[in-house]
Amino acid sequence: MRILIADDDRMSAIMLSRTLEQWGFQVTMVLDGTAAWDVLSGPKPPALAIIDWMMPGVDGIELCRRVRESAQDTPLYIILLTSRTSRKDVVEGLGAGADDYLTKPFDPDELRARVHVGQRTLALIANIKRLSGLLPICSYCKRIRSDQDYWQQVETYLSEHADVRFSHGICPECYVKAIDEASEP
Repeated sequence: MRILIADDDRMSAIMLSRTLEQWGFQVTMVLDGTAAWDVLSGPKPPALAIIDWMMPGVDGIELCRRVRESAQDTPLYIILLTSRTSRKDVVEGLGAGADDYLTKPFDPDELRARVHVGQRTLALIANIKRLSGLLPICSYCKRIRSDQDYWQQVETYLSEHADVRFSHGICPECYVKAIDEASEP
């Protein structure tokens, strides 16, 4: 899993980066909120971000808001890691869009547990397939038009967009019709 670290304190960022790399994560480290936004809004953002509240450019709260307001192709789990410890700060951070809140100095065991919560959450989200809206279906052949303008069998389309599997059979009316058609000269 790729993780972004955004913290203007270079030593804190390096320590955090080394800890995460020892646990087997791929880490991208930036030292301000503007660079963090560039990574998070780029073509292949990481799945998890650990961001500081107070950074030059874009602060962590604004960064959370921007991420949540943007149209994301993939989910992002955000841990706000900060020296701000008041209940009001926790509420504000989570309200801005952080998924978790951790205070500095961080305890490595607690950090590992919270990163694992992020991994589990992202894995659950990845397993959810959802259908919503209108399905353009051909009234003659019953194929469905996909977002790429391809016409697919109903079974194929639904298997790709919902958590369903199909078994095939024949209803009594269609059975009679098929027998009648087969017996016609």
